[in-house]
Amino acid sequence: MDNRQTNSHITPTAIVIIAAHALVAWVLCGAIVIVGRQIWTMETTLIVHALGVPVIFLFVSLIYFTYFSYTTPLQTATIFTLSAIMLDLTVVATIIERSYAMFGSLNGTWIPFGLMFLTTYLIGSLITKRKASQVVTS
Repeated sequence: MDNRQTNSHITPTAIVIIAAHALVAWVLCGAIVIVGRQIWTMETTLIVHALGVPVIFLFVSLIYFTYFSYTTPLQTATIFTLSAIMLDLTVVATIIERSYAMFGSLNGTWIPFGLMFLTTYLIGSLITKRKASQVVTS
């Protein structure tokens, strides 16, 4: 296991890096919806969003776990997902949409949240195991 994951003290720099990765992923997912609403029906937009979320979180997680890895896969998946939920709640639902109806949509919110959690956790676990095996064989 990476030494950074066993450190119980997370530095301010680590917090900024984790938050930045979560924010970038959320913005990219939001871009799918913003662009999609302009060119497709809402149903198509939500399908493309649900397909795009795991791809976005795959790449963001790959970068985070390859270069930083301050938190475990479970911690990171939880942080990324809760960040997206809170940003959707405060920015999208409260400020932009002025409605919380989006949280009643399985395809629009809950499936993407589940996919972002699962993707982040799986990628983090794979990279963490790979790093651990490289340390053992070195």
